[in-house]
Amino acid sequence: MKKDLRQIVLAGGCFWCTEAVFRRLDGVELVESGYTGGTIKNPAYREVCSGRTGHAEAVRVTFDPDILDLDTILEVFFATHDPTTLNRQGNDVGTQYRSAIFFSSEAQRDKAVNFIKLLEQNNVFQKRIVTEIAPLDVFYKAEADHQEYYEQNSQQPYCQFIIAPKLEKINTYYKDKLKSH
Repeated sequence: MKKDLRQIVLAGGCFWCTEAVFRRLDGVELVESGYTGGTIKNPAYREVCSGRTGHAEAVRVTFDPDILDLDTILEVFFATHDPTTLNRQGNDVGTQYRSAIFFSSEAQRDKAVNFIKLLEQNNVFQKRIVTEIAPLDVFYKAEADHQEYYEQNSQQPYCQFIIAPKLEKINTYYKDKLKSH
């Protein structure tokens, strides 16, 4: 039986972090790091890092909505990055590190808008949420060495100090949503 898979593109700062988080969720079939929201075709990491292309580091999450719904994806997304800092996540600064949701349907757009309204109504964050909500134009898959980055480099200091705490957070608060293997 063929699964009815869906995709959404999320930018939560460095794509290595976002990819590592979403790869662990049950119902996620594939997570690809890449670039979107910019002005040039087929950008390279070096160009995106310059901040001049307008692209965000993002991940394309392919998921089975019968196992993992979009509400949970959005909840995990907002729980694992700071959506209140414009063009910044921690020490990573520039438009390529912005918080953004790139939707591929009006239903996704509406869900994202309503989710942010709910977070703001409940004062979940002390500052205003600045997450961009934009239609997905083109997603460019990043170079091979950026795919499964945490799995290949988990002992590097960046992975230990920045990514590992995010994984600890989902292991604590989303234990029931994680893959069993």
